[in-house]
Amino acid sequence: MRRAERYEQLINYFTENYPEPETELNYRTPYELLVAVILSAQCTDKRVNMVTPALFDKFPTPELLKESNFDELFPYIRSISYPNNKTKHLLGMAKMLVDDFNSEIPNTVAEMQKLPGVGRKTANVIASVIYNKPTMAVDTHVFRVSKRLGLVNQNLKTPLEVEKTLVKYIPEELIPKAHHWLILHGRYVCVARAPKCGECNLTNLCRYYDKNVAKDLKK
Repeated sequence: MRRAERYEQLINYFTENYPEPETELNYRTPYELLVAVILSAQCTDKRVNMVTPALFDKFPTPELLKESNFDELFPYIRSISYPNNKTKHLLGMAKMLVDDFNSEIPNTVAEMQKLPGVGRKTANVIASVIYNKPTMAVDTHVFRVSKRLGLVNQNLKTPLEVEKTLVKYIPEELIPKAHHWLILHGRYVCVARAPKCGECNLTNLCRYYDKNVAKDLKK
């Protein structure tokens, strides 16, 4: 199957079955989403959502977070992965957001990446979810699913390489949705250790299924 055909079938399936996918992180404001995405690095959304209610009650604005300190903030996120670094990142992010950006989340990926704790993936998430920009955040789920389905070359080594291929083939207006489609598919169906091929509705286009499952079924 040609790559363009894989993308066409993928888009048709998700457009019909999951027309309005959303992030599973709980938030009310762009600032809260930024905090949640920073916390979600190498951590589950479920764990982040357990922590953020109390955190947001205590620090509902970047101004209040800026005025905090390590010892005050750390207990709120101590159950999150890498809490020491993330505490420092959140404090630095809040200070820069208030001092340099008038407490407004920048609307470009380049500007967002100036904030402590905000890499390209995080910036792409915010740009996509808040500003509906055609940015594709490539986390471990998107990286894995893109390769297994055959959406990208198997020899790609970095998230940026995968990102560039995905945005080349996915229509610009669908990129914000496709980001969620791939993440959710990787989180619940195409899981890392034992993909649930028996529950998957994309086996007709999947390179992994064709080479590892269908081949065995034909024996």
